[in-house]
Amino acid sequence: MRTHISRRSLIRGITAATAVAALASGLAACGGDSEAATTTDAAGTVSIGKNSNGAATPVTLKVSEVKSISAELPAAVRKRGTLKIAVGALPDGFPPLAFIGDDQKTLTGSEPDLARLVAAVLGLKPEVSNYTWENMFVGVDSGKADVALANVTDTEERKQKYDFASYRQDNVGFEVLKKSTWNFDDNYENLAGKTIAVDNGTNQEKILLEWQTKLKKEGKSLTVKHFASKNATYLALTGGRIDAYFNANPGLAYHEKQTASSPNPTRSAGTYSGAGATLQGLIAATTKKDSGLAKPIADAINHLIANGQYAKWLKAYNLSNEAVAKSEVNPPGLPLDNS
Repeated sequence: MRTHISRRSLIRGITAATAVAALASGLAACGGDSEAATTTDAAGTVSIGKNSNGAATPVTLKVSEVKSISAELPAAVRKRGTLKIAVGALPDGFPPLAFIGDDQKTLTGSEPDLARLVAAVLGLKPEVSNYTWENMFVGVDSGKADVALANVTDTEERKQKYDFASYRQDNVGFEVLKKSTWNFDDNYENLAGKTIAVDNGTNQEKILLEWQTKLKKEGKSLTVKHFASKNATYLALTGGRIDAYFNANPGLAYHEKQTASSPNPTRSAGTYSGAGATLQGLIAATTKKDSGLAKPIADAINHLIANGQYAKWLKAYNLSNEAVAKSEVNPPGLPLDNS
């Protein structure tokens, strides 16, 4: 069973050809992490989707400190007045979650934008640093970063070292041409007779092959296709050689926005938990165990949920289908035998 650290491959698979190459050339030389240029907002406001190069529909939200929540922060963090945020987007970024924007310098995406929303509720100045995936965890371990926001999946293995505050469902999904009438409808039986593309070595490939085995036992067929690149996969989709592309849901959401005005727009035909049938996978803010930060971060997210800013943040990035009803501290994660 692959370890869940290999989900980096799944998430890096989100990266489309339009990802800005300047991220690798401009930041990778900094030795595994870099202080990232981030959006500067007027007091009491947070800009969502700024410099996102079409990955988001920009919106500006009014967000103020909530004293009852900021009072929960560890005294040292309150005194410092900053929230040190790690985003693991080096070297290439992964739109729409975290990537260098169209100004060639600003780290943008849903993850740094949520981090700035949380910091605003906590009354802290956000300080965002961009890391490689591995060094992001090192940053949290060493105290160089207070929290990591970079599409980290909640797992029982990781909970041995970290405390989590959940903020998004961890989903995979089916992308089809907008004109298609097919939908997954949360039922693998609907895949019978279909040809589905999936990336090699990913969590969604494992899920798809399990469904293929089930259907074969029922005397039904499911054809699974692999292509050398995402461009080749999308050419197969527009050319009618496949019925759907089974991909990480954020990548699907990003591509859907990119194709909206094209001759061949796409849409989601349904999602499925990245953790499988028995558990809803969750993406969570990741803090050092017993640091005292997970609860105020979860409370800040719940404040954003209650006030509607959370829904507006998700909608801006076409990720509304990954909404959680509430942020939880250390909710059940992927079990040790599947993490």
